[in-house]
Amino acid sequence: MMKLKILMLGSSLEQNGGIATFEKLIIKYAPTEIEIQHITSHDEGSIAHRLIIFCQALGKFFWKLIFEQTDIIYLQISERANIFRKSIFALIAFLFRKPVLLHAHGAEFHLTYSRLPKWAKQLLSGIFRRCSGLIVLSKTWKDYYVINLGLNPQQVFVLPNPAELPVEIPQRSNADRVTLLFCGRVGQRKGTFDLIEAFANLPVEQKNCTKLIIAGDGDIEQGRKLVEKLNLTKHITFAGWVNSEQRDKLLAEVDIFILPSYNEGLPMAILEAMSWGLPVITTPVGGIPELVVPNENGLLVKPGDIQQLSAAILSLITNEELRLIMGRTARERVMPYDIKNYVNSLLSVYKSVLTSTNKHILYESKV
Repeated sequence: MMKLKILMLGSSLEQNGGIATFEKLIIKYAPTEIEIQHITSHDEGSIAHRLIIFCQALGKFFWKLIFEQTDIIYLQISERANIFRKSIFALIAFLFRKPVLLHAHGAEFHLTYSRLPKWAKQLLSGIFRRCSGLIVLSKTWKDYYVINLGLNPQQVFVLPNPAELPVEIPQRSNADRVTLLFCGRVGQRKGTFDLIEAFANLPVEQKNCTKLIIAGDGDIEQGRKLVEKLNLTKHITFAGWVNSEQRDKLLAEVDIFILPSYNEGLPMAILEAMSWGLPVITTPVGGIPELVVPNENGLLVKPGDIQQLSAAILSLITNEELRLIMGRTARERVMPYDIKNYVNSLLSVYKSVLTSTNKHILYESKV
């Protein structure tokens, strides 16, 4: 049986962040019916380094298209310059009459698109409409792309991010000290500084029996300065960026996961936390409200509302029973997102894209 040949272009697999995590999961659990080849089109570093990586990716891309069988071009997109880099690959794929499947991860695509001049919006929406399919992380994002970029609803597939579910989760009862975890890029968009200020607002008694771990790269120095200013150095620890093994160790040891973001797609970090049976405190942005149900598997607070965030933290650190119930419900909620199920859904999308593309080519040949 011939395998489907998928050529995936995206972030370096050695890079930090949700897209690289997603790519590695897809490659690791790919069904036997498909073969995924990955080309790194972006890596962190200097402008010169990024340009070299992009040019190398273009060379590899042309080589694959000319000399090797490729069934689908699978582009991982986010926002800002990433959109235009991937648009170049899409345009080249069109010239080779290859079906292009986009996968939108960007939390702030809508902000990038809203700032574009009219001609750039028309160009970008034309490229998106020309693609054979677009995968989005939630129904909310599907509605956005259909309404704002004029996509056909049948062209857009909703696939929330997958999670690699641990076989067993720890018992978290009778904790002497409640540990909170933030995992993501430290900065304003993820609400890290709001979280530090919300922690500072906790009553002294609760603060003394609670610890906050902030894991991730980004504006760590700014975060440390805020922690020192608020006299929280004995309560808040910066772990830096953690790899998947270190992340899982943290998720097994903590009691509550917090991500008070201003913009999101559907964070891998929340899915990972819920898979470890953790209650989540987060915000109703992007696809999060389709996953986190208030007072069932977590709590939702308004982005930037520090008082509300502090109250949510207090409600969970003072009520162990509520934490445990929400944690169990969170684990049950993400069971359908198991990567083993996800890759089968992704395979169905690949087949749908190929079918629609073949029908289009047949129609063109008759015309």
